[in-house]
Amino acid sequence: MIGLLNIGSLVIGLIAWLLPVVGLMQSKKNDFKIWGLLSSLSLSTCAISLIFQMYYQYHLVNIEDWSALMDTTGGVIFAATVLLGVTVILNILTLIVFRKRLQTAN
Repeated sequence: MIGLLNIGSLVIGLIAWLLPVVGLMQSKKNDFKIWGLLSSLSLSTCAISLIFQMYYQYHLVNIEDWSALMDTTGGVIFAATVLLGVTVILNILTLIVFRKRLQTAN
């Protein structure tokens, strides 16, 4: 059951990336209200994905699986950094696109 945290983290992390992409695809419809919702959901799912990884690391500490911790911590840190970085970049890109569309709409 604990192993599902890793799968859940991966799936939710991918959702965090898909939401801004959906927002970018919807930007041509001039639906500016959806941007805030998708951006908030994207950042929230990114946070949930990172929390899942923290719970998994906590589980490894509780069962005292030090070798697993030593083997996986570097990869988890790298993956978390990539997840957060890409999520923030996608949301900033979406913000820029919606601001340009909003300025041209007015």
